[in-house]
Amino acid sequence: MRLSQLFSSTYREDPAEAQTISHKLLLKAGMIRPLGTGIYTYLPLALRSLHKVMAIIREEMDRIGGQEILMPVMNPAELWMETGRYESIGSELVRFHDRAHRPMVLAMTHEEVVTDLARREIKSHRQLPFMTYQIQTKIRDEPRSRGGLLRVREFHMKDAYSFHADYADLDRYYPRVYDAYMRIFERCGLKPLAVEADTGMMGGSGSHEFMCLVESGEDTVVWCDKCGYAANAENATSREPLFQMDPQELDPEEVATPDRESIQDVAEFLGVPTSRTMKAVFYNAGGNLVFVVIRGDIEVNEIKLGNYLRTTELTLAGPDLLEKHGIVAGYASPMNLPESVRIVADRSVGWGNNFIAGANKPGFHIKNFNLSCNPRITDVVDIGTVRSGDLCPRCENGILTLGRGIELGHIFKLGTKYTDAMNVDYLDDDGQRNRVIMGCYGIGVGRLLSAVIEVHHDENGIIWPRSVAPYDLHLISLDAGSEDLRAETEKLYGELQAAGLAVLFDDRDESPGVKFNDADLYGLPLRVTLSKRSLKKGGVELKLRASKDIEIAPLNQAVGFVRAILDATNLV
Repeated sequence: MRLSQLFSSTYREDPAEAQTISHKLLLKAGMIRPLGTGIYTYLPLALRSLHKVMAIIREEMDRIGGQEILMPVMNPAELWMETGRYESIGSELVRFHDRAHRPMVLAMTHEEVVTDLARREIKSHRQLPFMTYQIQTKIRDEPRSRGGLLRVREFHMKDAYSFHADYADLDRYYPRVYDAYMRIFERCGLKPLAVEADTGMMGGSGSHEFMCLVESGEDTVVWCDKCGYAANAENATSREPLFQMDPQELDPEEVATPDRESIQDVAEFLGVPTSRTMKAVFYNAGGNLVFVVIRGDIEVNEIKLGNYLRTTELTLAGPDLLEKHGIVAGYASPMNLPESVRIVADRSVGWGNNFIAGANKPGFHIKNFNLSCNPRITDVVDIGTVRSGDLCPRCENGILTLGRGIELGHIFKLGTKYTDAMNVDYLDDDGQRNRVIMGCYGIGVGRLLSAVIEVHHDENGIIWPRSVAPYDLHLISLDAGSEDLRAETEKLYGELQAAGLAVLFDDRDESPGVKFNDADLYGLPLRVTLSKRSLKKGGVELKLRASKDIEIAPLNQAVGFVRAILDATNLV
């Protein structure tokens, strides 16, 4: 491809709207352009890389027996009503009516469609197991689009679905997908961390996320420095910490705490650490008031709480709801609450004794609050957020560390969540009907492309791994009006292409500085430069994008040198 003909242009300045490294570089290099919030056009360079990522995904899915299909983006809403997700999913799901006034949705995922397809096709156990996959456009009316391709409203996703006769067969197949995912990400130049994850709106009995650890990530990842335990913070747990308890539980004592409503203010006023206080947090769970009590130095994990309460309608309670139940904000306590208020306690209330808690009246707290003080506290569960330095739940000496990560992919053991809702059965050898078991496996393709750039870049631009680079090499001609040099470069361009290499040829009438800056910005694996200076040195200059070293190759052997260097950098 001649750069003079490329439908793209580079930016010299950093785009003001760029929120992450990948967002900035994709815009600067002329690879994507925004159409609206969270909606992007892929220009030629980015699309070539996207296709290479898709090719890797297809190879690995085919290797484990996947069969590619393509399902519609526009779905009859009745399928989503069957599973209950038409009502349970919020405004992220785009709903509309067609010209015949039938309710429709734009698919943000395809469980309903593929399950409907399965119930039409599966008759016998002899058809099981099998796995289908697709790479398709998805629509999600994301309220917080950010980071360029990291969180968007329209995106490409590889989603795969496996169908099994029993759970044992799903358990055997699941590790094959896990291993295929590791190969996909490694072939793209990434080192993924597989973490235990919350199943969310997908449901099922278990799942793993594959995370790329980078500062720009929007997910918090927890891992152990000893045994390899890893989890998304939404799902992570820890072992009971070492905590100095008092020798015995003391009698409750009311103390004045004028104008001290926050945990920090109360702890400082009474001269105790926040770990010796009890924090009250109120939630509106589908219209019902839930009082959460947790140790003062620990935050509530709302994902865990929502899962325990079996609700997705979870928000902090407003003052009107508190007033309705006679709750005094800032001084609330689980003691003497009305029966209409459900109490859920974090397990941390058992990690100590003689805590400070609210007294349920303005300006007062209770010293020596203990779990035994209130027999109504029966729901004691893990709803706390794990912190750096907490003890690993899996091993004796492990310490947990927190970091930021980008989710590359997510795999689920769905079980019968969708086949129950949509009545998908098969006949066994005895003619008996049995429920089909499902697995689900997704990868965000554009997000994966962005993650590669977040990992592979420097201050000058992208550093593409060859496996996903839009072109293998960047050929630069510094002919300065020399017809002979121009002719030699044209000849080399043809030879490189004839050797099967993908070449981006900078044939523009620009200064060397502009050409070299653009080459660094585009980030192709190898830069090949032909100039009067290089010929005086003995041939052509060869420079890997990831290195500062320059090698001179004889002009008549340049193609062989280029192939050898590129083959040594190939991740495939």
